Amino acid sequence: MGDMLVLQNDVTSRIAVALGIELIGREAARPNENPDALDYFFRASDTLSKPPTREIYAEVIDLLERALALDPRSPEAQGRLASVLAGRVMNNMSDSTTADLERAKALSERALASWPRSPIAHYAKGQALRAERRYAEAIPEYEAVLAYNPNAAYSFFNIGQCKLVTGSIDETIPLTERAIRLSPRDPFALGTWYLQIGFVHLLQSRTNEALIWLEKARSHSPAHSIIRASLASAYALDGETDRAAVELTEARRLSGDDRFSSLVRLRALGSYGVMGTEDPRPGGIHLSRRPAQSRHAGGSAHRCTSFSASTS
Repeated sequence: MGDMLVLQNDVTSRIAVALGIELIGREAARPNENPDALDYFFRASDTLSKPPTREIYAEVIDLLERALALDPRSPEAQGRLASVLAGRVMNNMSDSTTADLERAKALSERALASWPRSPIAHYAKGQALRAERRYAEAIPEYEAVLAYNPNAAYSFFNIGQCKLVTGSIDETIPLTERAIRLSPRDPFALGTWYLQIGFVHLLQSRTNEALIWLEKARSHSPAHSIIRASLASAYALDGETDRAAVELTEARRLSGDDRFSSLVRLRALGSYGVMGTEDPRPGGIHLSRRPAQSRHAGGSAHRCTSFSASTS
């Protein structure tokens, strides 16, 4: 029995790290209610060691659904599944946004009610709130995770995004850079962390810096529609209209909705994950027009679409 508890605790820690929920202390030692779920948690952890795609999200969700089916009352399974469902919505990789969001909300609330001191449950609640664009309310949930572990990289990134949308944009890059320092080779999240830094530079009209970070984000996570759309905007600002058109076409192909149907209609570059939690209808993050200087030698200033944040 002792060996089983050691195995369960090891799996709990490994899966938590894979989901960006680093645990310490007694909460990490809480055993899984059903040991048969361990195999599904192991497999979910292995799957999360790759850059995000629609297929990766679908596979992870299926594995966590199986774990939850073995023990429907498990707050750990509820919290992990809620986090991934909300993340799929925020990364624009869901074909059922409303259903995923409603399920994430319900599961996170159940997990927190039955395990109120759990960083897993608090993280899940933060994810659900952020996916609903309730950014100010999400911040205390991520801070609760940091109270258990001050090195929880994903929580720093998520707080940074909430700060971005709620008006404290100058805090976003330092928080995101801290996440990168804590997990510099993160296979699942690094692309969205680069995206967030590039997005801030884009908002502040530092197009050259934005392009550096957005191109790094694309290299890491080429199947992320929001990265491709952000890069399209940056290229357009820089006068590289052909490259912008290529990225916009790819963003449309990868997107689960029509938010990228034209450059003028680009909205919703708000998170996750990142950018992408915003509703693509009016009231989310909107476009503005401002002059920008081309990075090319001899390039003249021109007017082109760029993003500016405003919350509904």
